[in-house]
Amino acid sequence: MALQKEIWIQSIIEALFADNTFAARSVDHSGFVDNLTVHVPNAGALPAVSKTRPFSPGDNLTAPAERTDVDLNYSIENYYLGPITIPHAEAVELSYDKRQSVLAGIKAALTEAIYADLVYKWLPASVTAQPTSGANAPAYIPTATGSRKSVQKADIRKLRTIFDKWNAPQEGRNLLLDAEMYGQLLSDLTETEAAAFLASANAQQGTLGMLYGFNIYLRSQVAKSTSAGVSKLWTASAAATDSAAGIAWSSSMVSRAVGDIVIYDNAGDALMFGDVLSGEVRAGGSFMRNDKKGVVLFYQGT
Repeated sequence: MALQKEIWIQSIIEALFADNTFAARSVDHSGFVDNLTVHVPNAGALPAVSKTRPFSPGDNLTAPAERTDVDLNYSIENYYLGPITIPHAEAVELSYDKRQSVLAGIKAALTEAIYADLVYKWLPASVTAQPTSGANAPAYIPTATGSRKSVQKADIRKLRTIFDKWNAPQEGRNLLLDAEMYGQLLSDLTETEAAAFLASANAQQGTLGMLYGFNIYLRSQVAKSTSAGVSKLWTASAAATDSAAGIAWSSSMVSRAVGDIVIYDNAGDALMFGDVLSGEVRAGGSFMRNDKKGVVLFYQGT
């Protein structure tokens, strides 16, 4: 029998991770990431405006009203990954550089975890919630059953109305959708509307287009909620009635704080007969208004 040649490619197909460009549309607090808590003072209410003078000369004045400001704060957390062992045999026998692959994987996985978590940090308790209202479509997140309302362009108009009523800035309005919700939205656009939408995409900023003043971003997975529009962590107990959700926000009303990824490297570890690698990063973020304006949970209606 003839001997046949074999070849091992000198690179490895790496894991896939979600796109996190949406996070750049927020106030950057990364300069404070080495602190335990970040405080964001919020201005209190002013007295009502009157068309008559509040006092006249000679009046026995009481103490003027004070403005009571509010301290909104959030904590910086640590994210860890590892340790991961690379046996010496793998370091010398493999056709690809496993050490570099593991290092890249640690950095990518930590980044993924930070920004997946950031979406939930931007959602305050009792956040304003807007359900979708399109035609029925099968539920698609794990454990969910039945059907949900699909995304339609009219839902984005409703989001715009919410932000308009808040007096939120016209500039810097954003909407992050998962892949299914984004596909439903595209299907609801006419050919002319879809062409205009796609023409407004900005590859440099990671936007897929602009619709009703919102920069549209896409991520494979964004968030989930109860059927009543209360956000739930992906790791929370699942229910058949859960819905997928996106998030709409104003860039000036949410924040992010992300530090540098620190890699720990025990080269030639005597106990593990190889190299041991791990990683850590400090990060946090929050909504920035005590009145909870500027953020909307956009979830699948039922």
